[in-house]
Amino acid sequence: MDRFFGFSKNNTSVKQESVAGLTTFLAMAYILFVNPQILGAAGMDEGAVFAATAVSALVGSVMMGLVANYPIALAPGMGLNAFFAYSVVIGMGVSWQAALFAVFASGVIFIFLTLFKIRELIINAIPAELKYAAGAGIGLFIAFVGLKNAEIIIPDEATFVALGNLTNGSTLLALFGVVATAIFVVRGFKGGVFYGMAVTAIAGVITGVVDMPTRILASAPSLAPTFGQAFNVDWQAEIFTWQMLIIILTFLFVVFFDTAGTLFAVATQAGFVKDNKLPRAGRALFADASATTVGAVIGTSTTTAFVESTSGVAVGGRTGFTAIVTGGLFLVALFFSPLLDVITGAVTAPALIIVGVMMATSLRFIEWEKMEIAIPVFLTVVTMPLTYSIATGIALGFVMYPITMVVKGRAKELHPIMYGLFIVFIIYLGFLH
Repeated sequence: MDRFFGFSKNNTSVKQESVAGLTTFLAMAYILFVNPQILGAAGMDEGAVFAATAVSALVGSVMMGLVANYPIALAPGMGLNAFFAYSVVIGMGVSWQAALFAVFASGVIFIFLTLFKIRELIINAIPAELKYAAGAGIGLFIAFVGLKNAEIIIPDEATFVALGNLTNGSTLLALFGVVATAIFVVRGFKGGVFYGMAVTAIAGVITGVVDMPTRILASAPSLAPTFGQAFNVDWQAEIFTWQMLIIILTFLFVVFFDTAGTLFAVATQAGFVKDNKLPRAGRALFADASATTVGAVIGTSTTTAFVESTSGVAVGGRTGFTAIVTGGLFLVALFFSPLLDVITGAVTAPALIIVGVMMATSLRFIEWEKMEIAIPVFLTVVTMPLTYSIATGIALGFVMYPITMVVKGRAKELHPIMYGLFIVFIIYLGFLH
């Protein structure tokens, strides 16, 4: 084990890695309850999605640990699940089965792009500031989803959005949850988001806003309602269409840069990034793409690296054994599905909001005094929640960045791939959007 994972080389141990794995699990365990609720809005069976979330996290995290030897855990990604449910299924009117096929197709394409090192080449060619902007923008997007789900923010004909009724029971519970979660996070609890959600659920039960669960442990939910449904589609009417091509391309855009931003951010904190490049990036991306295809088959949205892995890194996680421990704990969590009945929108909203804050912290790396960088970064971040589209924010940023850099006289600093992406995103915004 020492030779395989490099414990001595990385100045760590089995005990230290195990503690880091537990810490990472507690920091991201909220996805077990948030993901079923978000995909449930798209009409999917919440129990099956709960099981699929745990299994895909197990597969992805173990693969990351064994193949790439990184202390980075994987699970169905925040922001990506919202894009799946709210943009593709609800917004475009696509069936959730067809949306799962789009996730599967994007995963397969990513596997080939990774094997031929095209994906790694593109990621290394993207300026660091755009990677940070993508992660921060997604953070603002999911925070907006949380505020909307809790009805802290509501629609308004005159101003588009307005403050909701703060005396409403579920809204008050969500506000309590935001404060409670913030306290845990500020005090430095590694599983602060998970603990905040647990306290909110308990408060909801005590006040009668949330129903009391009849039990806590149960057999693992069946995957039958979602397993293989990615291929239970009308191939002629749903798959072989221009709309499906657009959806797959959009998933490619969103997943490509979301994964790049998250993986880059976690690896930076762990000290793995050298000269804006990530060693063994190809292996990490292969694990990510493989987990996505598995997740789509069993019934969940895109599986990706979790920024919460930084919590495990912070307590000493330096090898893939950390990720393996996290994956094993997701397997154990399969037997706690009855808690889904307690995790309502008011309970998950604080998690969405605080995780959004965490993702937005990457903006501290931006050189805001340089307008050629600040303008495209700002457009990327602000347009994601305002257009309710992660893909649109990414596209606008990647179109504006080459323009401002060329005008500033820094054209030679851009990799040729960036000019190619500029054209691709112009086409996307003009014809595929």
